[in-house]
Amino acid sequence: MSTITTETNEQNTPKLQVKSSKLCTTFLENATASLLKNNEIESELYTKHDVKRGLRNANGTGVVVGLTRIGDVAGYKINENNEKVAIEGKLFYRGFDIKDLIDNCLAENRFGFEETSYLLLFGELPTKKQLADFEAVLASERELPVGFARDMIMTIPSSNVMNKLGRSVLAMYSYDPTPDDISIPNVLRQSIELMGHFPALVAYAYQSKRSYFDNESMHIHHPLPELSTAENLLRMIRPTGEFTPLEAKLLDISLILHAEHGGGNNSSFATHVLSSTDTDTYSVISAAIGSLKGPKHGGANLAVIQMISDLKAHVKDISNLQEVEQYLIKVLKGEANDGSGLIYGLGHAIYTVTDPRAVILKGMARKLAEDKNLVDDFMVYDFIEKRAPELYSEIKGTNTPLPANVDLYSGFVYSALNIPLEIATPLFATARLSGWCAHRMEELIAGKRLIRPAYICVQPPTEYVPIYK
Repeated sequence: MSTITTETNEQNTPKLQVKSSKLCTTFLENATASLLKNNEIESELYTKHDVKRGLRNANGTGVVVGLTRIGDVAGYKINENNEKVAIEGKLFYRGFDIKDLIDNCLAENRFGFEETSYLLLFGELPTKKQLADFEAVLASERELPVGFARDMIMTIPSSNVMNKLGRSVLAMYSYDPTPDDISIPNVLRQSIELMGHFPALVAYAYQSKRSYFDNESMHIHHPLPELSTAENLLRMIRPTGEFTPLEAKLLDISLILHAEHGGGNNSSFATHVLSSTDTDTYSVISAAIGSLKGPKHGGANLAVIQMISDLKAHVKDISNLQEVEQYLIKVLKGEANDGSGLIYGLGHAIYTVTDPRAVILKGMARKLAEDKNLVDDFMVYDFIEKRAPELYSEIKGTNTPLPANVDLYSGFVYSALNIPLEIATPLFATARLSGWCAHRMEELIAGKRLIRPAYICVQPPTEYVPIYK
């Protein structure tokens, strides 16, 4: 149906091309038409059968499918009339307010992601010795297995870093002497090893993508065991390996804020679903990465960065907020950016008044803006947060709460840190790995039952007709 050929560019790098035949194209066009027709389901059938589409109740709340001790997200209350009542957003890790965790790290001027990971995994804050021991174990796992970077990453690069990250995690199965052992001590070992490896997996996947697909120089820096997760990430993705303390501390805070968000988010739920089958850790984490890769989930942070890039391309003076407002109006009318009519970085499925992650990140982002002389850029984000919800109401007539979500200010932070667009979501995955591993072990310990929801078949019985009649 198709032929595969290779083409060499100016740097003699082979490029893969797939050329579809005319027969193949015609078949796919006809088959697609049949596929679309035979998979349509009338909306009224969902109502008739009381189906919770997207596992959402009619009032927008999530269908309760499990219990967890790991994380809690509070963004509304349900009153006596079963209506959502808006409240200030709160995020808890193992019962601890995320603000308290970060305030303590800032007060003591230290990195906190490793402590947060310990808390999520073990359910309690570590002592100084426990934290030091945990950091030492992570440090011992920073380097990838011998030959892994060359054989599994550099030899078979991908144009998408998340795709390569998922494939690399699956490949780790082959380097594990007991990959299918799902005893808790073994799963804990696998989890910590993956947490140690992730900065290198992300950085090397990005560097090989730059070389193979972008014709850019590849800069390989070995991870340093004495550095934190945030420091190692910045060191390995940058050509010179240099970074400032403020940059590393801000990335560390971003990692803390993204580490967990309850069991109901798509990737954490996927972790529970796959873990309930008793499959191996690498299959579970790779599936979670695949979930986060989707633009409706972790990929949402890319939309903010791309929107701001388009804004700068079409607004002559970003310090002129009237010009910025005119651009936002065009976005809402589908006349600018991607034509979706959406201003990204606003609104959330749970938070109705404030996203606590956005509030915390905004405060640190302001300091970064001042340090890097990017105050005008920062004020654009601040203006979007304050003015865009009003524009939604004025232009679209909607009164839906639209607080700034974490994607808005993480978009600014990543841009200010010169984080390449293609690794914004992989950084999210690096942070969320701690939460995924915690949810996996919780499912193995407390779940102990195969997750198997029901679907109602609405296809009526059909009589078979022999093909030649």
